[in-house]
Amino acid sequence: MKHTAITILLVAALMTSCDTTPKTANAQTANQETEKALPYQVRQTHRGDSARITAWLKEGSALKSSENLVMFYARKFIGYPYVAYTLDQDLEEGLVINTQGVDCTTYVENVLALTACAKKHQTTFADFCRMLATVRYVKNDVAYISRQHYFTLWLTDNIRDGLVADIQLPPAPLSATRTAHVDYMSTHVSSYKMLNAHPKWLPAIKELEQQVNRTKFTYIPKAQLKDSDKYRKYVRDGDIIAIVTDKAGLDISHVGFAIWHKDGLHLLNASSLRKKVVDEPMTLYQYLQKQTKSVGIRVARIL
Repeated sequence: MKHTAITILLVAALMTSCDTTPKTANAQTANQETEKALPYQVRQTHRGDSARITAWLKEGSALKSSENLVMFYARKFIGYPYVAYTLDQDLEEGLVINTQGVDCTTYVENVLALTACAKKHQTTFADFCRMLATVRYVKNDVAYISRQHYFTLWLTDNIRDGLVADIQLPPAPLSATRTAHVDYMSTHVSSYKMLNAHPKWLPAIKELEQQVNRTKFTYIPKAQLKDSDKYRKYVRDGDIIAIVTDKAGLDISHVGFAIWHKDGLHLLNASSLRKKVVDEPMTLYQYLQKQTKSVGIRVARIL
């Protein structure tokens, strides 16, 4: 949608579900060329972000078309620190750029934006900023009420924009259908720094939640992942894995990328448990058994 212990919060419904303790960063002003080219404020968290992004885009654009660009960029972040609340350090919304510390959602967003730009041979920092705004916000509108706070909305919007696709899964019992039911943000306003500071935004957030609650999706029940090999022809390395949760008010509790090993399907993710981006050594089935509220996974593919 376009826009590890599971923590209480989701982005700012899921941008917080992978988060633990807020950390501050010395935000740097984006370069003047990009500032002039874009109709919103860009906030670079680290001085080296723009140079790193440009170098990565040039590197990815030069790869052969047979290369798995998603995995190429997803592996770039391995070992980078997990940082909570990366989008909510300020009281006003801006396009936050942070490649040196990610939560689970911003990790996926960065990889998607890098992949989409590289496939189009777009190699400037401004190109990346425009793509990230498309990935993170509804209709590229960099505003708090347009951010895709719930991952169901994130997928819906990015599917509509042609950046990702839903995976067609096999019929039951290998898959199941679920209707989203979210209201966590509107019922826990004090947990969201910007929303708490701007109560006038609450009606728009409630409307966003109602939109999410009209969504049905197909997912793989976690019990079926005990023998994950039966999904090898459906799930590929680099597919987005979204963990479906039974936690009240939430839809998805954590996200990452599929990666296959000899012993089955694993999760490449920004882990709050391990405090960094890791190729999780446990199989995804073993990982989900430790998440008591998890019910399965939703799968989508970056195009």
